Amino acid sequence: MRRNYQKAKPKVETKIFSANEKIHSDMVFLIDEDGERLGIMTTAEAIARAREADLDLVEVNPKANPPVAKITNLGQLKYEHEKKMHKQKVLQKKVDTKNIKITFKIGQHDLDVRAQQALKFLRSDDRLKVEIFLRGRERQHFDRAREIMLDFINFLKDQPDLHLEEDQPLTKAPSGFSIILVNKK
Repeated sequence: MRRNYQKAKPKVETKIFSANEKIHSDMVFLIDEDGERLGIMTTAEAIARAREADLDLVEVNPKANPPVAKITNLGQLKYEHEKKMHKQKVLQKKVDTKNIKITFKIGQHDLDVRAQQALKFLRSDDRLKVEIFLRGRERQHFDRAREIMLDFINFLKDQPDLHLEEDQPLTKAPSGFSIILVNKK
């Protein structure tokens, strides 16, 4: 039996800050370590001032004209930036899309079970994709399948604690219908 092992992909380190000799512009707008604006000066002169203070010259806004550079500790600046990015990542909520599949010949009890699952998913702020599949000769009855879907959706919309919106409207596929619903608060 052959096993495929995938090599771990190296982390791509994005270039966050240019510092000291890696600043390519001739002139910079300098801000010192206390936050005072010292004005426009040559990059060499700004690097000399940073070395006098035993700190680094870091380009904080390279797109400005001239680029804005600050005298600061580069390691501490990178640490604070990573900490800020980690905090944003933690606060970012991942929204899952849950699927509910209905068949053409579904019984009432099974439909009720699917409805309860759908309500549970929507109340936990997940996106819900409802699909109905038609097989074989069932494909001749798209109108009946559409009615089943609309009844299911109307049942969900009648719930007083849900404020449903269609993220993707009811779309017809070759083998049935699908819709994506979201609970907006």
